[in-house]
Amino acid sequence: MTDSDYISFKEMCARFDVTPRTLRYYEYIELLSPKKEGRSRFYGPRELARMKLILRGRRFGFSLEDIRQWLMIYEEKGTEEQYKVWIDLANRQLDVLTQQRDEIEAAITDLRDLRDETASILDEMGRGKPIAQQS
Repeated sequence: MTDSDYISFKEMCARFDVTPRTLRYYEYIELLSPKKEGRSRFYGPRELARMKLILRGRRFGFSLEDIRQWLMIYEEKGTEEQYKVWIDLANRQLDVLTQQRDEIEAAITDLRDLRDETASILDEMGRGKPIAQQS
């Protein structure tokens, strides 16, 4: 690889829209291993690909530890094992996201019902009719 294959710390932050603190943390927990020259860090194709996977994993709701372990599998056991683990992780996360979606849909329904009930009460108040007291 040539030096032109690498980008700086600042460029890495800008390219992936992350803070310097986030990038340093990903390095600290060994998600990324930039090339270091003095105090400068440079990110090559491997780190760029890993960063894409990290951000995609975060978007899907995976923990950083799940992502770290999944990335380690590739280096220790290869692509086939990584794919198998990925399918298991994806299935688990799909279950979590489905449950969250169901809970959100139920909350939306409850909130709409309460809003409509309150609007109805307000409408009745505007007409001068007494509001039935509920216990």
